[in-house]
Amino acid sequence: MPEALTHRAALGLGGNLGDPARAMADALQALDARDDCMVSAVSRLYRTPPWGKTDQADFFNACAELHTVLTPAELIALCLDIERHMKRVRDARWGPRTLDIDILTYDDLTLDSERLVIPHPRMLERGFVLMPLADFAGAMVVSGRPVSDWLQAADTTGIEIADGDPDWWRRA
Repeated sequence: MPEALTHRAALGLGGNLGDPARAMADALQALDARDDCMVSAVSRLYRTPPWGKTDQADFFNACAELHTVLTPAELIALCLDIERHMKRVRDARWGPRTLDIDILTYDDLTLDSERLVIPHPRMLERGFVLMPLADFAGAMVVSGRPVSDWLQAADTTGIEIADGDPDWWRRA
C-alpha cells in the first residue's frame, strides 16, 4: 500500500477485563494483516488507573499509528467490529471492557458527526492517551498545540510503563 495514497490515523487502545494486552495485540495484528491498513508505529504498553469510573481494575493502554485507505466512517466501523469480535460489551460509560479502540486523529481532519468526532473529544485531557501517543507522535499538532505540550499539562498520576518495548504487540 503506497503511503502517498493513504491516510494517517492515530488510534487509542485500552482495556481492563480478561487479558487486555493480548486483546490489544490481537486487534493491532488484525489491522496490520489487512490489505487496506498498515500499523506504522505503536507506543509502549502502559498500566493506568481507571478514569471517570474509578471503582474498577487498572487499565492497559497504548496508541498506534495506522496508514489506511479507509474513510473515517469505514475505519470506525472496522474498529467496532474488532471490539465486538473481542467480546466488548457497552453497558457502562467508562466502565470495564475487554477492548476499546478510539480514533484519536485522522490526518488533519476535524469531524463532528453523530457517530464520530475527530480529534477525539477528550483525548487532550487524558494522560493515559497523551503519554502513549507522545511515544511516537509528540510533535503532532492537535487543536493548535503539539501532543508533547498537551502531555505536560495532563495528569499522569499513577501511569506506569507495563512493557517498554514498542514491539510488545508483535510478540504478545
